[in-house]
Amino acid sequence: MSRVLDVVAPPRMGTGFRWLLGSSWTSNIGDGIAVAAAPLLVASQTRSPVLVALAALLQRLPWLVFGLWAGALADRLDRRVVVMVADALRALVVAALSVTILTGTVSIALVLVTMTLYGVAEVFADTTTSTLLPMLVDRGDLGIGNARLQAGFLTMNQLIGPPVGAFLFAAGMVWPFLVQVFCVALSVLIVARIATPKGAVRDTSGTGVWRDITQGFQCTWRHPAVRTLALVILAFNVTWGAAWSVLVLYSLDHLHLGEVGFGLLATAVAVGGLAATVSYDWLERRVALATLMRVCLLLEVLTHLALALTTVGWLAILIMVVFGAYAFVWGTLSQAVRQRAVPQEFQGRVASVYLVGLFLGLVVGQALGGPIAERWGLTAPFWFAFAGSAVTLALVWRRLAAIAHATAPSG
Repeated sequence: MSRVLDVVAPPRMGTGFRWLLGSSWTSNIGDGIAVAAAPLLVASQTRSPVLVALAALLQRLPWLVFGLWAGALADRLDRRVVVMVADALRALVVAALSVTILTGTVSIALVLVTMTLYGVAEVFADTTTSTLLPMLVDRGDLGIGNARLQAGFLTMNQLIGPPVGAFLFAAGMVWPFLVQVFCVALSVLIVARIATPKGAVRDTSGTGVWRDITQGFQCTWRHPAVRTLALVILAFNVTWGAAWSVLVLYSLDHLHLGEVGFGLLATAVAVGGLAATVSYDWLERRVALATLMRVCLLLEVLTHLALALTTVGWLAILIMVVFGAYAFVWGTLSQAVRQRAVPQEFQGRVASVYLVGLFLGLVVGQALGGPIAERWGLTAPFWFAFAGSAVTLALVWRRLAAIAHATAPSG
């Protein structure tokens, strides 16, 4: 067991990283359980398509409303304490929901309110958690650290959590939420073990939150590599969101995979991601970072093209495996590159700009995908994604060499 732990979290990265990893994996189990249990709970309270869609929207809306505030507070307050408080609030919100389920007073209104409050707390927890890693490991280990954190998300949140959540919901409506409360509360206790300097990472005297948010935008925009990377993430999420917004109809009506086949498409993404977790260390050591970034973005372009052309279900599933693999590598690498290029005192604010851009891109893309498919057919959003991502890649291709090795400005 000790050898396994040393491989997953090398001793050189310190005990603080191990506690952070344990906290992340634990909370991801709870969140993964909710991935399946929350929609089932919504469906048990209403069959209204409008309310069901609203529940899905409430998972992303808090990021657009509170994301920048979360980044500013992460740079103004003790980051470890922010994570603990936000996760504690998440646990309390779900605990209150569990009480209403046990007492038979649960309703769709209560469920939607709970999802909103939980989403707001999650914004602050996730944004601030992303700033802890650069405080705990050396710059050279940021890639490995992010890979390990993402591996926990894939296994616990995407693979293990959802089927466990569905099973627990079938056993009793309240059980998945009680387990979620336990997991999130346990993650709070684990975060408490992380040793970080007390207080804010910078002097906040004479500054305000709005000024901090403005400085976050300025830091992102004035650093050429950070700015370009942010625009790439925004553009690629618009194209990705457009294509994936009709994925279920594409699977059922274009590929004729059926419900089980659609589930296999989603599972294939996680399988590809897990394969990438095994090889990421080797890739980072043996392949130039700029080459890795170019290959990942090129594969994104080709994935949209392949899905637009294919009519064979099993081939689409294989394409999704490839997608999951390069998406994991890109997500891990791009976050490590950004963390290396951003000063410690700006990590929270720049991370929040990225996350808001990510979710904004998804929302815009999803808004475009439906009308495009309605007008030109189910493969049209994939052609749109192919064209948009290809143009974006062509514009940034040469810049990727500088982006891959960007450093924080001095002074």
